[in-house]
Amino acid sequence: MPYKLLFVCLGNICRSPSAENIMNYLIDKDNLSDRILCDSAGTSSYHIGSPPDRRMSAAAATKLGIKLQGRARQFQKSDFQEFDLILAMDQDNYQDILSLDPTGQYHHKVHLMCEFCSQHTLKEVPDPYYGGTEGFNQVIDLLLDACDGLLQHIVSKP
Repeated sequence: MPYKLLFVCLGNICRSPSAENIMNYLIDKDNLSDRILCDSAGTSSYHIGSPPDRRMSAAAATKLGIKLQGRARQFQKSDFQEFDLILAMDQDNYQDILSLDPTGQYHHKVHLMCEFCSQHTLKEVPDPYYGGTEGFNQVIDLLLDACDGLLQHIVSKP
């Protein structure tokens, strides 16, 4: 049974699809595609069905040579059962996810993405949507660090 990861941001067009695609890139590189599955979602319904933001795609292509795949979807309550780990990009999305689980049954599955960083000290992945190119590049660097740490975390599990 593969280990299932869900990356969550607000609109599911910048940070979470980047995390999903970077994680898949690292998983492929380590030949772990049969062991770990990734998906992403947004807490809002703003961009349902949209592809990743073109500025985010450009940053991923430039920095890592990867093409961002996927279409935006909204986080659903059923995702709590479906996924082993749910990774929120920032505190607001973390709280929004937890609010959909009033009994706290799945709270142990929900983490902040930056918990897995080893080189960066930021506690949240900043939303680059309203900024310039630098913000998108920073998100790629941050997510590469976090995804790397997350992969180590999963692989080292007994």
